[in-house]
Amino acid sequence: MEAHARTWFTPKQKAELWERWKSGQCVADIARALERRNKSGVYRVLAGNGGIAPAPRRRALVALRLEEREEISRGIAAGRSIRRIAQGLERSPSTVSREIRRNGGCSAYRASEADKRAWRRALRQSLVAWRAMPSYDGASRRSSCSSGRLSRSLAG
Repeated sequence: MEAHARTWFTPKQKAELWERWKSGQCVADIARALERRNKSGVYRVLAGNGGIAPAPRRRALVALRLEEREEISRGIAAGRSIRRIAQGLERSPSTVSREIRRNGGCSAYRASEADKRAWRRALRQSLVAWRAMPSYDGASRRSSCSSGRLSRSLAG
């Protein structure tokens, strides 16, 4: 049997997919319009989001922006202390220290790489939250865990 590589949808294709789905086209028609051999890839995207187009990803207001990460990088290169860099950014020194430590330390810190890692971490955290949501049969994974804790705490 020959193995086939999965071809992912580009952001432009995903936008078209959601637009066509919103206009009422069926999965097979969408797959044909996107020049896919079968409809399973389209179905996978639709089912993964419950048939509702996901909101665009946005950075949290408290998260460091790329410009701030670049300022940290420039501060490190200039030999400034963490406290001085934090003061210039109007951030806590612990935030700057954690950012540097998390992304390679003073000698290896790169703003663009740190920003990419932050987006990946945020995606992983959102996937963890998604997995904690109630399953399709109505049983909640979260409630089953908490009920187990409750019964143990009552037992002594």
